[in-house]
Formats: sequence, C-alpha cells, structure tokens
Amino acid sequence: MSKQQPQSGLMPRLRFPEFREAGEWKTRQLGQLGDVLMCKRIFADQTNDQGGVPFFKIGTLGGRPDAFIRNELFEEYKSKYNYPRKGEILITCSGTVGKCLSFDGENAYYQDSNIVWIDNPTLEISNEMLLSLLLTIDWGRLNSTTITRIYGSDLRNLSLTFPATPDEQQKIADCLSSLDTLIAAQADKLDALKTQKKGLMQQLFPCDGETVPRLRFPEFREAGEWLVKRLEDVANYENGKAYEKHITEGGRYLVVNSRFISTDGRIQKYSDEQFCIADAGDVLMVLSDLPNGRALAKCFFVEEGDRYAVNQRVCRLTATDIVGKFLFYFLNRNIHLLSFDDGINQTHLSKGAVLDCPINAPEKIKEQERIADFLSSLDALIAAQANKLDALKTHKKGLMQQLFPSPEA
Repeated sequence: MSKQQPQSGLMPRLRFPEFREAGEWKTRQLGQLGDVLMCKRIFADQTNDQGGVPFFKIGTLGGRPDAFIRNELFEEYKSKYNYPRKGEILITCSGTVGKCLSFDGENAYYQDSNIVWIDNPTLEISNEMLLSLLLTIDWGRLNSTTITRIYGSDLRNLSLTFPATPDEQQKIADCLSSLDTLIAAQADKLDALKTQKKGLMQQLFPCDGETVPRLRFPEFREAGEWLVKRLEDVANYENGKAYEKHITEGGRYLVVNSRFISTDGRIQKYSDEQFCIADAGDVLMVLSDLPNGRALAKCFFVEEGDRYAVNQRVCRLTATDIVGKFLFYFLNRNIHLLSFDDGINQTHLSKGAVLDCPINAPEKIKEQERIADFLSSLDALIAAQANKLDALKTHKKGLMQQLFPSPEA
C-alpha cells in the first residue's frame, strides 16, 4: 500500500499500489444504491421454543435466536413479502442501533421495524464494500445528533464514498475480511481459555455436598477433606460508602462500584475521599444487581493498597483465616449467593446473607495458595489473549480510518 494525499475528501490516505492512478472515489446516497426494506410483522403467539425457523429480535442479530416460527408460517410469510438475498446487509434500527451483518442466506425471521436490510440490486457497490463502509459509521451520533433509533430516511439519505471500480472494492473488502478472520480466530482462542478455566475450577473445587475436589495437586492428595465454614468465620465484612456526590476528575482513588467490577475495571470514576479504602488482599463484591444480571456477587481482588475506594452496594471482605486470593476465586459469582436472584426482582444481598455463605477450603494454607496461584496464571494467559484481541481490533480500526476517505480531510 502507499500513502496518498486526499483530494476533496474523495480519496483515502492509504491505497493499494495498483489503484494509485484510479482517480477519485465516487459518492452516492444509500437510497440511490438500493432500498431500505423492513420485515413484516409476525406475532409473538406464532413463535415457540421447540424448533422451526429462527426468530431474531433487536439484540440477538448475529447471536442465538429468541424463539422459532413454524416452518409453514414462515413459508407463507416468505411467499407474500420481500425477503433479503444472501449477502445483503441487515441493520438494527433500535436498541443497539447500527449493528450490521451480512445475511447468510439461511431461513430466519428478523423482528419487524427494528431490523431492516439494504436491497442492493444494481451492485454499483458490492455488498462486501457496503458492509465495510457501514461499519465505519458512528450510528450513535448520526448527523451530529444523538439517536436511539434509525429511520428509513436516515439510511436513504446516508452519504457513502467508495471506489468506482469493482476490483478496488473487492481488494479492500478482502483485506478487511482477512483481518476479521484473524480477529475471529483470536476471539475463539480467548473463549477456549475461558472455557478451560471454567472447567478446571469445577474440578479444583468440591461439588455441592462434597468435601474433596475431583482434581487435586499431587502433593495434597493425602491432605484430607476440605473444611466447611461460614464466610463470617474466615473474613471481616464492611459495606462500601456513598461516593456518588464526591466524584472528581482524576481523583486520588479509583471508585469501585458495580459498573467498575462488572466491566472488569473498564468504566472508571475517581474520588479524593477516604470513606472506605481497600487494602491489598481485600475482596470487593457486588451486592445489588438487576434480575438475571451479570454483576451480582461478581468480585474484584485488590492487588494494590491505598488505591481503591469502595462504593455503596459493594462490600469489602478482608480475609482473616483464609488466603485472600483463594477466597476471591471461591466467592466470585458463587452459586449460593446467586441463588438469591429470583429472576424477577432486583436482588440485594444483605450482610447476613453474605456472611452466612458456606466456604469450602482446604485446611492447609499451602494448598489454598497453590490453587490461587494456578488460577492466577490462567487469568494472566486470558488477559494476554484479550490484549492481543484488542490490539487487532485497534489495528483494524486504524486501518479503516486510512482506507476510507474522511469528509473532514
């Protein structure tokens, strides 16, 4: 590839050598390339959980179906209405707006008015190139306005700039597709590591009602049964304090709230107050979450003291008769604590419920440390793999910014 000065915003900064003399890219409104078509309505009482044609709602585009539609109902629907062709682009118009993917051609129904597709009969732009362009758009701020829904007019008036020749379109699409394949492979490796860790933890800790794990390090196989105590017997408890009114830009302490823990520290707030400061070795746990949420009883292990402020709806646990890192792995999303979630109401774990949680641990501190160190090493591998994946995604984002012209250039 070669660097090239953009002209009138219609040429990219980075271009494959064989297309350096191919001239400016052309600009079209999406409505000039094809039409924006909407699924027709299928009623909820026509769906089932037993099988048939997959039914996708807003948030499950590209994921698992929400339900199924009987084959005969779907065939009737398909014979009456327009239906996307293989390769055409599906877009979510509400919820997570602007989620795009290429239709794989398999029979499926997409929720009406919330998922649309781009009918692209002329192929002046290839579907692969169209998808690449749509993935560069900040749908959350379309036309400099914060939006929660995309309307047909938004899509039809969308201005797109792309190469005039099919060969250059294909070259760019192939380049990005190869990156996507690499990203997907790295994501699969990350998932495999997480699955491996989950499976190992199920064997390293005793099953419910048992006192010996199925998998034990050789040096501890004759160490006897694990002891069952209550959390109250092995750790001190302290509720976090209200920091919401004391948040400051770049404060002395990182505020550990449920969002911080549930996002593995990606969403951060700061404060200078010292209402409840965690020490190294403490375990911080989320006490409150929505029904079926992913944050309830999720834990954060404090590696560095005098760094974290514990917010309300999070508790601070200080190990007294157990290895702190072992306690972290045992408590994180603990099944006993998750059982308080009825799936209907927001769950609030009380101090009593937390302190009454049964803790199953080997009597020897050395065995606790061995298990904690082993799982920590797995976490390090997972973190390294996650960093590789993030780096590839960042590389792709930067590459796309150069492969496509910027109107501001």
